[in-house]
Amino acid sequence: MTRILVIEDDSTVQSLILKLLQAEGFTTISSSDGRSGIVMAQQHEPDLIICDIMMPECNGYEVLETLREYPTTARIPFIFLSAKADRAALRQGMELGADDYLTKPFTRAELLGAIAARLDKQASITQPYIDEMKRAARSLNQLAYRDPLTNLPNRILLHHQMQELLLEAGRSRQLIAVMYLNLNRFKAVNLNLGYSGGDQLLQTVADRLRQLFPTEGQIARLSGDEFGLLLTHASNQEAVAEFAKRVLVFLAEPYELFDQYVQIHGSLGIALFPQDGNTPDTLLSRADTAMRQAKTLGGSQYAFYDVQMDLQISERRMIESRLRSAQSNQELELHYQPQVNLVTGRIIGAEALLRWKQADLGTVSPAKFIPVAEETGLIVSIGEWVLRTACIQAQSWQNASQMPIRVSVNLSARQFKQANLSGMVAQVLRETQLDPTLLVIELTETSVMEDVETTISILQELKRMGVQISIDDFGTGYSSLNYLKRFPIDVLKIDQSFVQDITTDTNDAAIAKAIIAMAQSLQLKVIAEGVETQEQYEFLRHNGCNAMQGYLFSRPLSSSDFVALLNSDKRLQMMR
Repeated sequence: MTRILVIEDDSTVQSLILKLLQAEGFTTISSSDGRSGIVMAQQHEPDLIICDIMMPECNGYEVLETLREYPTTARIPFIFLSAKADRAALRQGMELGADDYLTKPFTRAELLGAIAARLDKQASITQPYIDEMKRAARSLNQLAYRDPLTNLPNRILLHHQMQELLLEAGRSRQLIAVMYLNLNRFKAVNLNLGYSGGDQLLQTVADRLRQLFPTEGQIARLSGDEFGLLLTHASNQEAVAEFAKRVLVFLAEPYELFDQYVQIHGSLGIALFPQDGNTPDTLLSRADTAMRQAKTLGGSQYAFYDVQMDLQISERRMIESRLRSAQSNQELELHYQPQVNLVTGRIIGAEALLRWKQADLGTVSPAKFIPVAEETGLIVSIGEWVLRTACIQAQSWQNASQMPIRVSVNLSARQFKQANLSGMVAQVLRETQLDPTLLVIELTETSVMEDVETTISILQELKRMGVQISIDDFGTGYSSLNYLKRFPIDVLKIDQSFVQDITTDTNDAAIAKAIIAMAQSLQLKVIAEGVETQEQYEFLRHNGCNAMQGYLFSRPLSSSDFVALLNSDKRLQMMR
């Protein structure tokens, strides 16, 4: 509705103008003097102002001059009314910025014509601004509710869509599956192919998801490598599970990025409406919880939410809280599992294994607290403590027995990526005065393959110090033999998963033989983990494995028990 302000001190003229305007459907406000007219214009910001010139105290020229000084009223169309029709008065009004000039008495047609002309002109001036504002609003809406990379709905829009969907599903008692998808090893793609490669992968993943979820509003990008999915047509949980498998299989197909084929896997967590929750926040949170459980199962796995998962989360939070003070409370300790030469039967080294005994929680399994330390970053400070403690212990063995006993220390992927790793290792060696050749750094296949060129550079720095490098759990990851030749490593460790059935499973036996043969061709040493039986020992020795560790010879020991074992001169041959 167009609003017009009439400023006229003659009450008769003002009343006539107001009646005429109201009859034409305009909304009107009025003032009988210039000062109050200025106030009303600033308060109401009308679409047009009709103002008499000759008024006491504050005339029309002063009203116009004042209003043109304020941004909110400067562009309001302004029509003067005057009983004088001389050129000087007209020029003065136009110079101040008046848009039109009516001489009293004026006809109804003259007034309405002047108003229509001013409003049309104002509309032609403001329409481009209105159009631009609409475009800006659409752009802001896109930014607020859409992911700019994939053009999928973002978390905010998904939340709104879920509210409507759940409301309807609640009335019809419809099953809704809320899925939380995470792309495993996405960071490795960014590292190896750059952020443009990562962006292209995300766009391709989004395109594949659109093929599985053709209805708008069923897919959203929640964060960097995480997506939200809504399945609305499944009849039961079994159907949801089958669809989840389809999603994971489809996503696992190779992606062509920059003339390279890349394969990634997803982890999928699922929460069901109404049994797992009835609000978007609850369902997304529980699907996220289930996704984290799926990640622990390996690649391309899914998991349905279970209330036990919340208990696991509570336990994890408690572990994190206690772990933050574990070092200062001196709750951490190292145990050492002997490594034995398979020819001489003598102890040649030991792997340092972290243990934690907490006052409230008791002895906490490394399988529980190491992942927490890794996720929170506590592993960096804990890892430095482990390295220093192990080096101090190895130096004490050297001083006591004069035997060259090597100590192996595990570094996680996060530790390996920390800034100035080689500088930290060098400082620890200086402080503990340990011969660098007696320190073995153990790395997993996964950690060394994430960024090959950086890995080679770091390993070369460590090798220049004299430190030995071991690849732990070999055979469980995805090492390229071509890269393996480039890594300056000394030892391969056969994972205990292959050793366990080495005498009964022909596949495990073949894998172990292949690892040993490959290591020999590359002039690397081989250590087998998890050796528990005499038959396993005989197989490994017969096929050229250099050393072993496992319960056949000894469980992991406290530092004092390990020293006692050294002093006893226990040998593997004595067990025959």
